[in-house]
Amino acid sequence: MAEFVEIATADDPRLADYRDLRDVELRKHLEAEHGLFLAEGEKVVRRAILGGYPARSFLMAPRWLDGLADVLALSPAPCYVVSEALAEEVTGFHVHRGALASLERRPLPTVDDVLDGARSVLVLEDIVDHTNVGAILRSGAALGFDAVLLAPRCADPLYRRAIKVAMGAVFSLPWTRLPDWYDALPDLTSRGFTTVALTLAPDAVPVDEAVAGLDKVALVLGSEGHGLSERWEQTADRRAIIPMAAGIDSLNVAAATAVACYVTARR
Repeated sequence: MAEFVEIATADDPRLADYRDLRDVELRKHLEAEHGLFLAEGEKVVRRAILGGYPARSFLMAPRWLDGLADVLALSPAPCYVVSEALAEEVTGFHVHRGALASLERRPLPTVDDVLDGARSVLVLEDIVDHTNVGAILRSGAALGFDAVLLAPRCADPLYRRAIKVAMGAVFSLPWTRLPDWYDALPDLTSRGFTTVALTLAPDAVPVDEAVAGLDKVALVLGSEGHGLSERWEQTADRRAIIPMAAGIDSLNVAAATAVACYVTARR
């Protein structure tokens, strides 16, 4: 069971994991150096703990202790109890969801492990916005996809904002990073997947046509700016488009993923 520790000052060294959360570069450095990530909100904290991620500590205002009593009973990590004003002073933002947890990262699974038994997979190339990555994982989990593969330059799914937007889907949907960017799509083809790239290429067909009748599908999505690299666009087995109206050529990558996942799940 968690040990409850009341803290009254923002400079207490025990709160180092939670300090200055708005400083993205600071967070990236701290989380990489110490192998940690942060979860925010009752539902997300619960899903992280139940997903098997060991807690380093919890940070909570008193009124949130009862709601997470079952989770706190599962962990020996300390729970730092602070006022809501102090939580805001430490983190740099209003902790409106009332609870934070600092958790230990686990070694990433191999591609083989993530793809074991999978039939529907999302493959992300250079999507650098944490909100988009979180939304994509949430859509993938909600619409029955089995796994997500990320190119090396994709944003971190365990960054606090990504976890929050994903509503904890990052803890239930298997994912990992691709060790080989250049031949990632041919490798998936050799594993029996048909790779379907969402692109505005001239030979792209509507996504429902591209996925019709397929057994194992890997939907491939590119960066927020220029989309897929030429290498990935050319090595995909098929190229697909979501037909647009009113002269609009594309959707935000997270919205496009949701549409494509829905269509693919109904194939």
